[in-house]
Amino acid sequence: MGKIFLWKSMESAGTGRPEDDFAPYLEPYLLENTGDPRGCVIVFPGGGYCNRAPHEAGPIAERFNQMGFHAFVLQYRVAPYRYPAPQRDALRAVRLVRSRAAEWGIAPDRIATLGFSAGGHLCASTGTLYDEVDSTANDAADLVSPRPDALILCYAVIDLTEPFGHFGSGENLLGKEGVRAPEAKRLNLETRVTADTPPSFLWHTAEDTCVNVENSLAFARELWKNKVAAEVHVFPHGHHGLGLAPAMRDVAQWPELAGCFLVENCGFPARV
Repeated sequence: MGKIFLWKSMESAGTGRPEDDFAPYLEPYLLENTGDPRGCVIVFPGGGYCNRAPHEAGPIAERFNQMGFHAFVLQYRVAPYRYPAPQRDALRAVRLVRSRAAEWGIAPDRIATLGFSAGGHLCASTGTLYDEVDSTANDAADLVSPRPDALILCYAVIDLTEPFGHFGSGENLLGKEGVRAPEAKRLNLETRVTADTPPSFLWHTAEDTCVNVENSLAFARELWKNKVAAEVHVFPHGHHGLGLAPAMRDVAQWPELAGCFLVENCGFPARV
């Protein structure tokens, strides 16, 4: 199966058409002959809302395939597109996967989003802004919910403004002036957590000098305040952008830990 484009046309995608027009799409990594429906993970690579890192894309989907999950990689819009273009793409992706779950052997109520760095901000957006950002496209997918059933946040950008925000991601998403406007704080996503935010698995490293670990801790604290299940792992060493972290035995456990969280705390089907 090839690329699955999100929108019938870029006009229907909305938010304008910059000169470097890009049609967002899903890359499927579907398991074969699974029998009963399986859980699914939709992967959002990081890249500061200005690109999409390959090492946080296909290799992640393949790793979750090995653990018995269907997977997709979302190639979403980045700068010069601005908010809410990436969020529209992410929520539309959840709707498309859920609307075709029976066709692909996916449990429609067991769909997680997974994001790295700025892709983590996008992932957290799907769990906090799903009722706010319009992701309709006048087709059958509009009939299902865009809310994911779980979040996996990997050294995620949560804040775009002070004191711990990642201004580079904020400028690419909102523009240089937009990220300094008072309303930009609405996209500091720990402030958007409610009791309806999906259960979340988070991991970060204490040494991350690009995206402060406080981003993950702030989001987790709000989840716990709202009595939402959350599991957090802060590894003592490691730079930003580790992906699967194959050279670090402790950090490299995170996919397995995340898979266990989905099964034991979110009701995802047990892995094969």
